[in-house]
Amino acid sequence: MSAEDRIEYDVTDHVAVIAMKRPPVNAIDHAMIDAIHAALLKANADPAVRAVILTSALPGMFSGGMDLRMVVEGDAQDLRAFVTKFYIGTMDIQYVMKKPTIAVVNGPARGAGMTLSITSDVILAADDIDLGYPEIDVGVIPAIHYVHLPRQISRHKAFELLFIGKPIPAAEAASLGIINHAVPRAELMDRAFAMARAFAAKSPTIMALGRHSFVRANDMDYRRNVENQIETLCNIYSTPDGREGLRAFIEKRRPNWA
Repeated sequence: MSAEDRIEYDVTDHVAVIAMKRPPVNAIDHAMIDAIHAALLKANADPAVRAVILTSALPGMFSGGMDLRMVVEGDAQDLRAFVTKFYIGTMDIQYVMKKPTIAVVNGPARGAGMTLSITSDVILAADDIDLGYPEIDVGVIPAIHYVHLPRQISRHKAFELLFIGKPIPAAEAASLGIINHAVPRAELMDRAFAMARAFAAKSPTIMALGRHSFVRANDMDYRRNVENQIETLCNIYSTPDGREGLRAFIEKRRPNWA
């Protein structure tokens, strides 16, 4: 499956919709993130687009996270290249976007799926799903969320979510401020398009300048902290427990920690 086959791209009423479509769970690999990056840049360059929605074309699943088989079968350099592209590359593209971006989480989001959603400006989720950071259970860490989540909620609540790994319902995520709104599934895309059209109705010039100012004001040391987390993540993947956890997940068995 090529990068182009991993997403659908459509523009309606000044709103670009980028929909992931890699069955069965939209596992994120090089081709997937390349396709998403290309679509975001395409939307950013198109004067007819004034807002962007990122969602899934698969019913019942936003993204199950990073393609762990790709990680297990690769070496340390492969992993570093991927996580740098995924974390830093996605952040850098979102940094220069002139149009607001809305993540529409229409199915469970895990790990890298959560990472994709938080790079957007706004997050809407179906109210019958859950969200989570299960990496700790497979012997790795949700690295970027160590930087992001304590800024969104309290440090202590963030620690609980990140180090227990238990999924949380969308309604609870909304109450904590992790997402903007938990919306009945039947209304989700309508609500997303209503918000996107509200953004699109503003002056594109002021929106572009205002969004850039907002991103700069809130970036501070965020990017450098994420780069530090990449180092930790790569170190963890090279440990025996890191490799064992990933193999156990792929082999559908309990890990045998050292």
